[in-house]
Amino acid sequence: MSDQNRRVTFLTEMGLGPVWSQRSAAALLQADEEALVTQPATPPIVLAAEARIAEPTSSAWGDAEPAKIIAPVQALVKPAMPVNDVAHMEWNQLQSIVSTCTQCDLCKSRTQTVFGVGDQKARWLFVGEGPGRNEDFQGEPFVGPAGKLLDNMFGAMGVRRGENTYIANVVKCRPTDSNKRDRAPTGDEVNACLPYLERQIALIKPTVIVALGKTAALSLLKLDPATTLSKLRGTVHRYAELPVIVTYHPAYLLRSPAEKSKTWADLCLAMQTYASSAVV
Repeated sequence: MSDQNRRVTFLTEMGLGPVWSQRSAAALLQADEEALVTQPATPPIVLAAEARIAEPTSSAWGDAEPAKIIAPVQALVKPAMPVNDVAHMEWNQLQSIVSTCTQCDLCKSRTQTVFGVGDQKARWLFVGEGPGRNEDFQGEPFVGPAGKLLDNMFGAMGVRRGENTYIANVVKCRPTDSNKRDRAPTGDEVNACLPYLERQIALIKPTVIVALGKTAALSLLKLDPATTLSKLRGTVHRYAELPVIVTYHPAYLLRSPAEKSKTWADLCLAMQTYASSAVV
């Protein structure tokens, strides 16, 4: 299947159908994929307890996923290095201190931390809010239905998970309410965890950052919590001189599929920005 046919297939699965796309951006993306060497992320550190089996979940398209072996619960131990040294850490040190972090109360209920996944020299960085139930079990961001939709978004853009892309979250532990349901992280939780994401960005040095959802956008851009996502869309923002494009979170799109066309417009802006920013 040609790249163009593959993209049309992904757009159709997203519910958008054939749509105009940026040829110049796609050409640059393909060139970067061939030129860059993928560096797999270091496996998460397992510290304690026995493995369990996750319940089957439904995919974004209604297909049942098989039960999976999930990672053991981590023991809470003191970090190997002071947290105030985060700005000077390399990947292995950073992942190690994240895996044992106790900077906020989210550490008390997590199964494991969710560090991030992908090419550590990626030109595309996608930032979400925080781990959900599936991510907390598997230790990888954006798995389950929202992850499948994000993968289809990647396909429509001409990129793939782990190839010239890196995926991370603002907070590395799953935030839940009193009923064990997912919730947005609080300001204190974001502030406690943000230095880890900031160091990831400094190490990756991406060409473009795509903020998935309001929490990711406000955290990166340090804006007032009252700022609406609609006011942030359609504009190229800046984080430490890096362009930031804001769009909807895949989990929101699953609940509001009519917004997928707006998301595609945001991704086209991201590709256009990438084309004008990428170093040839």
